[in-house]
Amino acid sequence: MKDIIVVGGGYVGLSVAVAVKKSAPHLDIVLMEAAPEHVWEKDQRASAVIDAAVNMLKTLGLWDEIKPEAQPINDMIVTDSKTGEPVKPVFLTFADSRESAKPFAYMIPNVAMVRALRRSAEELGIEIRHNAAVTAFSDEGGNAKITLADGDVFETRLVVACDGVRSRLRDMAGIKTVKFDYGQSGIVTTVEHERPHNGRAEEHFLPAGPFAILPLTGNRSSLVWTERTSDAERLVNSDDMIFEFELERRFGHHLGKLTLAGGRKAFPLGLTLSRSFIASRMALAGDAAHGIHPISGQGLNLGFKDVAALAETIVEADRMGLDIGAFDTLERYQIWRRFDTVRMGATTDILNRLFSNDIGPLRLARDVGLGLVDRMPGLKRYFIEEAAGRTSREMPKLLEGELL
Repeated sequence: MKDIIVVGGGYVGLSVAVAVKKSAPHLDIVLMEAAPEHVWEKDQRASAVIDAAVNMLKTLGLWDEIKPEAQPINDMIVTDSKTGEPVKPVFLTFADSRESAKPFAYMIPNVAMVRALRRSAEELGIEIRHNAAVTAFSDEGGNAKITLADGDVFETRLVVACDGVRSRLRDMAGIKTVKFDYGQSGIVTTVEHERPHNGRAEEHFLPAGPFAILPLTGNRSSLVWTERTSDAERLVNSDDMIFEFELERRFGHHLGKLTLAGGRKAFPLGLTLSRSFIASRMALAGDAAHGIHPISGQGLNLGFKDVAALAETIVEADRMGLDIGAFDTLERYQIWRRFDTVRMGATTDILNRLFSNDIGPLRLARDVGLGLVDRMPGLKRYFIEEAAGRTSREMPKLLEGELL
């Protein structure tokens, strides 16, 4: 009999397990990972992690290990142009001029985050089972029961589903979703360039979708390049010369000569929102609960917010002697996270529809709107704080940098 079984060995699943175990070491936690043991080491991607989520990583004792590979994002510019335009007019800039200003986000290699989380999980005594695909879930006799592909059966008080946007556990629990396919794919790759980026991120709104340039350590940048799915597949499968030519048309030459510094992959983009974040003896977190467009770079950060809220809910319930897997207990987590998630999903959906086109009157209206925001310091400061995750009224303790 286990107290908690976390299904999914990515950063969200590992973070839930580590956050709970650090504050409630007596709880027996097992993490089930469907993938082979070392597959995470092949992930060449990087993620934007907002300041509030960095507070959580610091509180969990992970930041000193991650920081050497983390690149602060101190500034951001937003342009709206056509593909191939040599000069991209800047309509909006984000930079906090205060001396006390902190970076509103960091770019962190996924490998660095997972490495630190796995090291912490092992030190805390959290069991991690690899090649452990869940084939069945049931709620029987007051506890949950899961069955693995190898036939092993586990009983637990609570299952935390962190198994991705196509979550099988969510389906097994009968939780419905709202889904929409954008007909777009996000191409992810890394480039080296001659000139320094100085910690500046760039978001270029192009007719096919946003083209984001995100700074990494050294003269390197991570790209999230949105294209129509058919064009994305063609680009990913093209030879290096064609890919680099199309890349330069969008990237420009302001950072000098570009060189591909990693592989390239395309991921389909859509909106997926779970109608419920909880079921009997189950809580969804991360992409299992929500999948949004990367236009705002908030996908992983929504997951980290889930982690902070769910861990606090579980730990406080345990301290009060409550059933950590009871529906009433988990309802607090759902109320805490649902509005913020729906709001962010709706925001990214509207932004993607507004900017992923080349309709003249619409383009004029959005450019005027961006220009007005750029000239209103108070509103711009609000957006910076929002991007850093510092505007919520009731922040989970971990996001505030406080222990549970």
